[in-house]
Amino acid sequence: MKFLKYLLVCVAFIGATLQSKAEFRYGAQVGAGFTTLDFKQDLVTVDGAVGPRVGVQGEMMFPGIGLGLRIGALYAMKGATLDLGSRKIWAVDGYGKEHLYLHTLEIPVNLEFKWTRMNGFEDTLAPFVFGGPVFSFNVAHSSCKAMEYPFGSIGLRAGVGAEIFKRWQVAGSYTWGMTYTTKAVKLENYSARNRYWAVSATYFF
Repeated sequence: MKFLKYLLVCVAFIGATLQSKAEFRYGAQVGAGFTTLDFKQDLVTVDGAVGPRVGVQGEMMFPGIGLGLRIGALYAMKGATLDLGSRKIWAVDGYGKEHLYLHTLEIPVNLEFKWTRMNGFEDTLAPFVFGGPVFSFNVAHSSCKAMEYPFGSIGLRAGVGAEIFKRWQVAGSYTWGMTYTTKAVKLENYSARNRYWAVSATYFF
């Protein structure tokens, strides 16, 4: 329920912003994520994974002040490899090194500040920073039955990037998972949150 409340609040905020005089544009984004699963207890070895990121990125900027909103809808693959076979509780069921991959629909709702008053140089190169919540919905996952997965999760993101010739953007960010994204079936309190770096390139139409 809390997850849905957060989402409704963000949707309402976006709707109110759209009614203002902000300038909106969107583009296609591709990138890669370097992910891991941060478990509450250090019971097994966890190796990170690299996954693709692709989707639509929107940007809504308020003229003259460099402040705006970054929203998007992206497919992102996240996960890690767990050495479950190193613990008897899972080894007796035949588990070994298991690949946990989550296929997610990611909806970031981030504030952005872009340096736009640089005597015209911003038309060539304009740095920006951004940060805020990220809502991830699990649409599919690997078939490791030792783990279970919620409907979705929430993270907090911070990032930096640069806009080139007012069309291209390259950016890097780090996301801290705030709610769990997977947990063990046999152990009551063994759960993990996503942690990941991401790099992306966006072309605005």
